[in-house]
Amino acid sequence: MSEPTRKHTNPLLAAMAELQDVQQYQELHWEGSFSQYLDIVTSNPNVARNAYQRLYDLIASFGTESYTEFKKEIVRYRFFNDPFDDGKDAIYGLDVHLEKLVRVLKAAALSYGTEKRVILLHGPVGSAKSTIVRLIKKGLEWYSLQPEGRLFTFAWHMPDGEVIESPLKEEPLKLIPRAMRADIISRINHSPKGRYPIRLEGDLDPVSRFMIRRSMAECDGDIVKVLERVRVKRLILSERDRVGIGTFQPKDEKNQDSTELTGDINYRKIAEYGSDSDPRAFNFDGEFCIANRGVIEFVEMLKLDVAFLYDLLGASQEHVIKPKKFAQTAIDEVIIGHTNEPEYKKLQSNEFMEALRDRTIKIDVPYITKWRQEARIYKKDFNAERVSAHIAPHTLEMAAMWAVLTRLEEPKKHTLTLLQKLKLYDGTTMPGFTEDNVKELRKAAKREGLHGISPRYIQDKISNALVREADGRYINPFMVLNELGSGLDNHSLISDDEIKKHYRDLLSTVKKEYENIVKQEVQKAIASDEEAITRMCGNYVDNVKAFCLKERVRNAYTGEYEEPDERLMRSIEEKIDITDARKEDFRRELMNYIGGLAIDGKQFDYRKNERLHKALELKLFEDQKDSIKLTSLVSQVVDKDTQAKIDVVKQRLIDNYGYDDQSATDVLNFVASIFARGDAQKG
Repeated sequence: MSEPTRKHTNPLLAAMAELQDVQQYQELHWEGSFSQYLDIVTSNPNVARNAYQRLYDLIASFGTESYTEFKKEIVRYRFFNDPFDDGKDAIYGLDVHLEKLVRVLKAAALSYGTEKRVILLHGPVGSAKSTIVRLIKKGLEWYSLQPEGRLFTFAWHMPDGEVIESPLKEEPLKLIPRAMRADIISRINHSPKGRYPIRLEGDLDPVSRFMIRRSMAECDGDIVKVLERVRVKRLILSERDRVGIGTFQPKDEKNQDSTELTGDINYRKIAEYGSDSDPRAFNFDGEFCIANRGVIEFVEMLKLDVAFLYDLLGASQEHVIKPKKFAQTAIDEVIIGHTNEPEYKKLQSNEFMEALRDRTIKIDVPYITKWRQEARIYKKDFNAERVSAHIAPHTLEMAAMWAVLTRLEEPKKHTLTLLQKLKLYDGTTMPGFTEDNVKELRKAAKREGLHGISPRYIQDKISNALVREADGRYINPFMVLNELGSGLDNHSLISDDEIKKHYRDLLSTVKKEYENIVKQEVQKAIASDEEAITRMCGNYVDNVKAFCLKERVRNAYTGEYEEPDERLMRSIEEKIDITDARKEDFRRELMNYIGGLAIDGKQFDYRKNERLHKALELKLFEDQKDSIKLTSLVSQVVDKDTQAKIDVVKQRLIDNYGYDDQSATDVLNFVASIFARGDAQKG
């Protein structure tokens, strides 16, 4: 009986036997002859794509979604939602910049020239540069496991039993002698199944060239017999196994050695092979070597020693590296690095770096300047699955609002506040500002997003608040905002006292905005009695109809006909700033709207009229506020009837707005204290 079907007495082993996928394992570890590989590549030329083509196809395979922002169509690639790890590395608010990155990759896939460049992600610390590259590496690993992402390499199986793998995990088609390539490849490209025409560039790695020379001598120059010694196998990219994905991080300048990129001599094998010029005695394990067929990441790339940068120039422009004692060796990999602004400024000012600048495509990765997108980062990290304590509504949003405010430049228009600018950027409409105005605001502030507070600082302070304040209960916006403020004194990247003062002033701005938000929220909770609003709306519409038709209204209590209740109508209209001079126009517009609906066979629903709905809620709040006696919460004595009404409001906060019992109680007390000061919300 085979292992997969064998019965196991241990229930856990039995479960493992059921969960395993032997067929998938066999597919991923497929091995066959060169002839069989030619059959595969003829039926599916995509298996021979180069590194840029494979990466672009990976990103494109997840599809796109388009939306319009300030009259500009923007494409978001769903790949950047991180479909591999439940959104752990999802990237928000950078769609424009990610679109530029994908355009570069597409041009490289089509051999338009960008494949000969180093892609350099440039931005402030914590702006998601590393996350973008991590997502690309993770995606390539996943793609190589899929049928549509298959790629192959080969090993030499010699008559004496020796097995020698291609150290650079080369594409098997490169085994075709250069003199024959054009003819053979044209026959494969004749198939319409390939997404791109196959282009083989450069010679084989030194070990494979050595093995071909040796085998040709032993097989009397018969290339077919030589290729019978080759076994082709599926190639699975893996950063942990150092296959097709490399990462290089600069160390201390005194300890940097270019062999870390290109490999070094294996002195133990010199005794076996007799010479240090035998390629089999060389370890092709530098990052450029192991990243072949995939991607290499350069962390803080511009901190590299000059000797490393020379290697980088050849690797990008010519797609070759120079291992010690060997000729230039062809590589096929995406080269992507990232750096911060101070290092990039050094590159711009260093005339000796001109060659590197010329071979670099800079993609800006700034901080997010839309506060709701920024909040998504924190919601991803501090959700109910990961945090046991309750996070009160608006806590993460207020932290995000402050973070984005620190990244914006003061508007040149004195009539516009920084908070208003933030809201405009996030899609809020304001009187006097068109989409063109917002585009002008963005163009006038070229450094927005390249300075300010990083998401990491916010994440650290939210963590501190959870540890310090939650105590198994909850945290609210004030706890986090206070933590953000107290941490500024010890912020490692901010030494300017004026900047610290500006950031603290912005904290006050956010606290004030939060007060407005929760006041409105409590108002809605108090006035969310749908039946009461419906009755009030019916009464209002009846009076407006009578006013417009110059009729009288029947009093439901006395049964007598009376003049329309002007006091009622004005008490509602004033809530949305309808002046006395505008009241007749507003009422006629409303009646025309209701009449138009009736002609179409539709019924009027106040909830679909945003202004009227708001006015009715505010009027009901005003009427019920006194009966609930919200301000009595700040005193120690609350009668049973009032407490019952307060409990109803609290439950609405819990059911409709995401509070728990404690946070709902606290926010009611907070808003009650505001009303006790006479600071009632007017609308």
